[in-house]
Amino acid sequence: MRRAIVVLVLVALASTLGGCNWLKSLGKKDNVEPPKPLVEFAPTVSIEKLWSGSAGDGTGRSGARMNPAVVGDRVYVASVNGDVQALDAANGRRLWSTEVKKISWSGGPAASADMVVVGALNGQVRAYSAQDGSELWQVQLSSEIITAPAISANVIAVRTQDGRLYGLDPANGSRRWVYEQTVPVLSLRGNSSPLIGNGFVIDGFDTGRLVAVRDVDGAPAWVQVLAAGEGRTEVERLADADGQLVLDNGELFASSYNGQVAAFHAESGRSLWTRDMSSFAGLAVGGSTVVVSDAEGNVWAFDRQSGANLWKQDGLLHRWLSAPAVVGNFAVVGDLEGYVHWLNLADGSFAARQRVGKNAIESAPVVSGDVVFVENAGGNLAAFRTPM
Repeated sequence: MRRAIVVLVLVALASTLGGCNWLKSLGKKDNVEPPKPLVEFAPTVSIEKLWSGSAGDGTGRSGARMNPAVVGDRVYVASVNGDVQALDAANGRRLWSTEVKKISWSGGPAASADMVVVGALNGQVRAYSAQDGSELWQVQLSSEIITAPAISANVIAVRTQDGRLYGLDPANGSRRWVYEQTVPVLSLRGNSSPLIGNGFVIDGFDTGRLVAVRDVDGAPAWVQVLAAGEGRTEVERLADADGQLVLDNGELFASSYNGQVAAFHAESGRSLWTRDMSSFAGLAVGGSTVVVSDAEGNVWAFDRQSGANLWKQDGLLHRWLSAPAVVGNFAVVGDLEGYVHWLNLADGSFAARQRVGKNAIESAPVVSGDVVFVENAGGNLAAFRTPM
């Protein structure tokens, strides 16, 4: 009954507000099940906490999933208080910081060896020098940005909340092209970060579609449907492809809410395999294994080549898991109470647990070598070394 009441209230608000996109938070508000209590276990791996620090105010109430960007020996972070920082990956020491008054960063950061790019709730995108934080350029786009851009030598891809995918010139931020999909009346709050590779920009949309466009001009190359959006009501037809995507060795792995987890040939879009599953967070790939956090809080592992089920870990039910990451022989995932869980990649059993503050971990852990960087919604940031 409580679940039905929440849904009805949200649908009524959608009618009143003309389907405003803040209703992307429906996915979390609709879940009234209490998180499964954590069980004690004997750790099978020793996790070393290298350092902890602050990424400012984190995401606040923006509904964004911001995580650090790691390039070489630097970690880049941004927060809703307008701060962008570069940190030493080895010890968390601040190398530079720049703050923009009256702006709330909510998308990114994305980083390369030369630049750091962030997007804001007001649709503004700014690029900074990766070396010293000096501003390189800024541009205004059509809507809020709540996911990280993607950077390549040819194009910077930025997704906005109104269903547009922009291709920007890395030199000055000027618009090269824009691709657009219609935004449904109701959808989960969140977007998948675009990926660049094989000459394409690839992204998931609120329609449940996975789209590849040419990086030079934004021309559509292929479209695949991850979630059909079937049902009698707008709530039942929620079909977002918002989760973390992975492009690896010419193969693309994706998931969707009320849809599928699937593998595709990245260049042609040809389907390799699909499994029915609902996920708003996304997945990770490690070696021959695909790891997925589903909408209920289960963690699944599938064979990369066939999609066959390898294992399922149900000990984190209703804990609103982040997308996973893979480091060595472990899958790593964060939860709503700030805990980070290491699962054995072979069988899904619990291997270790650490905590990064009390705020939820909504973005995927970031792996660089044997170090896992984790940021929670409150801006607490920590680096952990995992024995390989």
